Amino acid sequence: MMEKDVTILAIESSCDETAAAVVRNGREVLSNTIYSQIDLHTLYGGVVPEIASRKHIEKINQVIKKSLSEAGVTLKDIDAIAVTYGPGLVGALLVGVAEAKAISFAAGIPLVGVHHIEGHISANYIEHPDLKPPFMCLVASGGHSHLVLVKDYGEYEIIARTRDDAAGEAFDKVARAIGLGYPGGPKIDKISKEGNPDAIPFPRGKVEGSEYDFSFSGLKSAVLNYLNGCRMKGEEFSQADVAASFQAAVVDVLVTHSLHAVKEYGIKTFAIAGGVASNSHLREAFEKACKEEGIEFVHPSPVLCTDNAAMIGSAGYYEFIKGYRSGTDLNAVPNLQIGEKQGVFLAK
Repeated sequence: MMEKDVTILAIESSCDETAAAVVRNGREVLSNTIYSQIDLHTLYGGVVPEIASRKHIEKINQVIKKSLSEAGVTLKDIDAIAVTYGPGLVGALLVGVAEAKAISFAAGIPLVGVHHIEGHISANYIEHPDLKPPFMCLVASGGHSHLVLVKDYGEYEIIARTRDDAAGEAFDKVARAIGLGYPGGPKIDKISKEGNPDAIPFPRGKVEGSEYDFSFSGLKSAVLNYLNGCRMKGEEFSQADVAASFQAAVVDVLVTHSLHAVKEYGIKTFAIAGGVASNSHLREAFEKACKEEGIEFVHPSPVLCTDNAAMIGSAGYYEFIKGYRSGTDLNAVPNLQIGEKQGVFLAK
């Protein structure tokens, strides 16, 4: 660790949130400003990439100025700029990357490119000051379902991943199918509290030859087949029961596979991250399962589960103190893999 305080200005624009934050020493959040486009994209039933990119351009300067102001700092107080450069929507990523490079060049501040998923994992450091690697982390969001072994700060091994749909993607598709609309995750979480999770025996997806990987396409198809069957027979179905039964199937798979991996790898601490990590039923299920197994369970608050810049500032801090930097050739990498570095180098 560095002896002096390190203050990071972080920028996140990988999907439909325009965000900026000021983070000190990777754990202390001085400000965390988020402009969400959910209301705008709800009109279209999902994120429209072109609209998201245009809105980022419109809002990014405002968000950064507000974050600096709320933190009570200026660019002269900033030691590095951290920015998400992948994975995500390429147009949306480009807005944040271009902004970060411009500020870095104009103000002479070092630039650090950050992996979006590594940012989600690092959100746990913010609310759990004593958390240190190694630990296992489930990253579940609209585009990702990864089980990651965090060996050290910035050092990761993917233990499992989804073979088809991500958990959050399945939530959105099922929510749309039963008439709840977008965004699906929070709406299914809410209505499922009124339903019976045992009402419909939806399947638990397994991947042949891989005991840890996830699969949700079969579950999604089972839900759609059930709904189509009801409509063809002219039978009514309960939105709450379908939502609760679907959610129970997703949570069962995530918890079972994750805890199996945690025990097999001998890990004592388990974390969750990503948008789906804010699901109340998932949190309760992991809380119970980890307690029964004597495993420490940590998670970020909901605001740090969804896309935000504070988590990018935390991940960026650990990259920065290790000596990683990015140049003006940093580019958006929409399919960037965990642990992969493009346009990021070790400073001499």
